[in-house]
Amino acid sequence: MFFRASNILSRRGTDPYKGSKFHLRNIKAIKPALYYNLFILSYFQLEEKTQQLTDMTVKKSIIPLNFNKFKEYVKSPPKDYSFIVMFTAMAPARRCAICQHVYDEYVIVANSFRFSQAYNNKIFFGMVDFDEGSDVFQMLRLNTAPVIMHFPAKGKPKPADSMDFERAGIHAEAIAKWIQDRTDVQIRVFRPPNYSGLVAFAMLFLLVAGFLYLRRNNLEFLYNKQMWAVCAVFFCFAMVSGQMWNQIRGPPFFHRTKNGPVYINGGSHGQFVLESYIVAILSILFKEEIFSLCVE
Repeated sequence: MFFRASNILSRRGTDPYKGSKFHLRNIKAIKPALYYNLFILSYFQLEEKTQQLTDMTVKKSIIPLNFNKFKEYVKSPPKDYSFIVMFTAMAPARRCAICQHVYDEYVIVANSFRFSQAYNNKIFFGMVDFDEGSDVFQMLRLNTAPVIMHFPAKGKPKPADSMDFERAGIHAEAIAKWIQDRTDVQIRVFRPPNYSGLVAFAMLFLLVAGFLYLRRNNLEFLYNKQMWAVCAVFFCFAMVSGQMWNQIRGPPFFHRTKNGPVYINGGSHGQFVLESYIVAILSILFKEEIFSLCVE
């Protein structure tokens, strides 16, 4: 009967129940079931996506993303997780000196979160390399690298969801602090042990101790006022040049671009390491003029 009735309806081109109360009641009765089925389907899709991301994170803390993966896991719903994505250009042909340094710090943050007690599936770390995901750069209208962006669970990224390296710095601690501001997830940074500083300090200590031992019968130079004055002046030049800022923020030595290397940072909230050396040398060369200006 159902097959014949449908054929009759198709031939007539009219629905005897269309516009009737019976038809409206059926639509209202079907709507909750449709919404429920859509909710169940969305739930299982979300569970599958989250499980896939969790499995990829177990293998590697930073998930490599191409255009298809970026659209599937970062842009497309359903999602109840945030995604931190670094856009970079790691190929040597791109001549991005800062990219490797930022990537190393980014890896430290991702590993710190992955192996911490606060780890959960509400935040994931990814990376898009220009040579493997140029379409993503074009879609987001990114013209520079590196860039670290936060893609929230709901809504579109805001201007504050792009990290400002000039203001915050590029150290892992700065990245973790920025992530906490955007996601309320606190990440305690665990750096791998680096014994180079300890070894350098031990060698310097042995060198100074050996020198003082050889000159143990003649230590009058320690009371030389001119020597201590010169050391104090060089220390002041180092501080004025921004060397302490370099130690805190960890800027790159210089920046490579398509038009050649850049030694002076164009922003007002950043500098390069080589730039501080240039300022220190200029301060030494023009020390008399500087002193005269201070006296005046």
